Amino acid sequence: MAKVFMIHPERCTGCQNCRMACSFSHENQFRPAAARVHVFTSEREGYSVPMMCQQCDAAPCMKVCPTGALYRAQGSTLVEYARAKCMGCRMCTMACPFGSAVYDSVTESILKCDTCGGEPACALFCPTQAIEFIEENISTRTRRRAFAAKFKSAFEGARP
Repeated sequence: MAKVFMIHPERCTGCQNCRMACSFSHENQFRPAAARVHVFTSEREGYSVPMMCQQCDAAPCMKVCPTGALYRAQGSTLVEYARAKCMGCRMCTMACPFGSAVYDSVTESILKCDTCGGEPACALFCPTQAIEFIEENISTRTRRRAFAAKFKSAFEGARP
């Protein structure tokens, strides 16, 4: 069975350990801008939410990618990135409703979660377990979809 991220916003303190662990895991440096996980913080509402690629069933980033640099291997739920195929158009960054695909000008590539090969550093180093990587089942799938819809709605409402 596939594993999925389960986010617990009520546990997130906004410490950014997930971003540090992610950037170090991928880039061998503590550079939060290179993290594949982002922490959205609402000062007014008083909460922080860690977010990474939701591996959408009908992934908008894949649909708009003209070169197939974003793809899903047959039988996989993971949206993968093939840097060699990427032409740098950044259409995926515009299409992602969660802002989880970002362009990094330092590496000149798209940064998106790859689950660290099944052992995501963000979940391993989250001190409050606000990020968990767990087996997917009906309950987790339902909760993830509800959370994603709620977050998308809130995110769209915050745009000017």
